[in-house]
Amino acid sequence: MNNQRSFFFNVDWVTVLLYLTLCIIGWFNIHAAVFDEAHPSIIDMKTNYGKQFIWILSGVTLGGIILLLDNRFFQALAPVFYGITIFLLILVLIIGRNVGGNQAWISIGIFRLQPSEFAKYTTCLLLARYLSGVNIRIMELKSFLTAGAIILVPMLLIKLQPDDGSTLVFCSLIFVLFREGLSSKFLILGGLFIFLFIFSLMFKMVYVMGALLIIAGAIIAIVKRNRRMAITVLAGLLLSLAFVLAVPFIYQHVIKEHQRVRIDEWLGLASDLKKAGYNVHQSKIAIGSGKLWGKGYLKGTQTRFSFVPEQSTDFIFCTVGEEWGFAGSVVVIGLYLFLILRIIYLAERQRSPFSRVYGYGVACVIFFHFFINIGLTIGAVPVIGIPLPFFSYGGSSLWSFTFLLFTLLKLDSNRMGIA
Repeated sequence: MNNQRSFFFNVDWVTVLLYLTLCIIGWFNIHAAVFDEAHPSIIDMKTNYGKQFIWILSGVTLGGIILLLDNRFFQALAPVFYGITIFLLILVLIIGRNVGGNQAWISIGIFRLQPSEFAKYTTCLLLARYLSGVNIRIMELKSFLTAGAIILVPMLLIKLQPDDGSTLVFCSLIFVLFREGLSSKFLILGGLFIFLFIFSLMFKMVYVMGALLIIAGAIIAIVKRNRRMAITVLAGLLLSLAFVLAVPFIYQHVIKEHQRVRIDEWLGLASDLKKAGYNVHQSKIAIGSGKLWGKGYLKGTQTRFSFVPEQSTDFIFCTVGEEWGFAGSVVVIGLYLFLILRIIYLAERQRSPFSRVYGYGVACVIFFHFFINIGLTIGAVPVIGIPLPFFSYGGSSLWSFTFLLFTLLKLDSNRMGIA
């Protein structure tokens, strides 16, 4: 009895409440997004919102089962889980069902399994197991390459589907490596190349290269007495200039045409509101029309008349903006930020390195999904098809995020028992 009582109080019920709140709000917004007057009941099993109800109930059940498992279960079987998802990612390329141009689903009766969603979970587990090992130093080349391979293998397989959105999610795990000691110089360098890539598309090459020369010259003039720093700046300048020269080739021959169209639309280099820019344009109209308090539940015209494609999945947030307005949008964003900060708090209070690393993996994956999904609905980022955690329609998505979150809750509930 004492052990059960201790377990009950050790579970972070604040996070559980946030999970349930987001699932329920998401369920109601799916009901609004694909509402069918012939099937008005929110638990009608013939509709997507009725099916989502089943996914939520089963997700809560799976979360409860995870909380009853032994803590050592996850660390011990991390390689097995990872291996299974790698096998499924290979299998989906052979027998998978193609939906929307992505061969990402395996049909099992009436259920469609999306292995890429579960790969995020198993990659976080294996990465945590590896980085928490004895004598692992992320700044050592062998450790860095091994950790990178754990992340890169599922990325490459998912890219072959091709599912660009899910592929990019794995890039967020680089922040786990920084938390575990990777030098911030790599992060700064990566950010610099991203900015250079964008600026090289927006402005003429000569202007970008001229700006680089001026900035580098100013820095060298300031640190001229520090010869080592001056050489570092000069090396960075040469590398940056070479990258700027390579951008046109990368953009035309590495990035696919549909991706270029989306980037051009995002940067304002082209405008086609009937094709490439249609989704985002309609999404902005829906969100803007909600104004402060929204039009009310089931009263969104953009939503009811299906002006926004994929509105129950990738563009679910525009339903919030239209029907619940700015106030409702702030509440939903606030709930996500609170959840992410709570996950980071849970990760930092772990005594086990495995639990800490895993917790940061969960935070990175959920934040990336949250930031990109909401960003694409308002045109802040290019259109990338990824779901909003606990909110978008889909069983694989909801289950994978449930696994991610409840495994952390289980590890956290036993934190005092691990030295």
